[in-house]
Amino acid sequence: MSGEFFLAAGLTVAGALAAMILRNLIHCVLALVAGFAGLAVIYLQLGAQFVGLAQIFVYAGAVAILAAFVILLTQGVEHRTRPAAVLDWVVGALLACGVFAMLAWAIAKSVQFLPQATQRPDAGVRAIGNAMLHQFVLPLEVVGLLLTAALIGAVLTAMRDEEAGA
Repeated sequence: MSGEFFLAAGLTVAGALAAMILRNLIHCVLALVAGFAGLAVIYLQLGAQFVGLAQIFVYAGAVAILAAFVILLTQGVEHRTRPAAVLDWVVGALLACGVFAMLAWAIAKSVQFLPQATQRPDAGVRAIGNAMLHQFVLPLEVVGLLLTAALIGAVLTAMRDEEAGA
């Protein structure tokens, strides 16, 4: 593996850790974007062009912007917080270890690690784009309309809450 791969992996891990550790929510979102971008670079280096570009557009773009808007729209809302107990940390660590063990077991038993002679699929970004714009144009439009309706509903809800609070 090349040095660029380890650099992208380091960026991904550092972004994810910073998103968990930082106190300022906007800084957490920016760190999450860095983690998403590092993951997109890993996908692109592994030859998964479509997944890498989707990672950039959907997660590093849309999800990060949505998270930033949610934080900015709910900034005035105050929640009661309680200090984190040691038991919360222990339960969280045990759950994380359990999930890690389950994922490690699933990866170790995966069919991908068994030797097999398969051909690499010849589906590049152009082929996927042509399929989406010719074969699957109706589902693509329906998803676009649903996302637009959800965005409009979120804006109207935020405006209604702002008018009620003012």
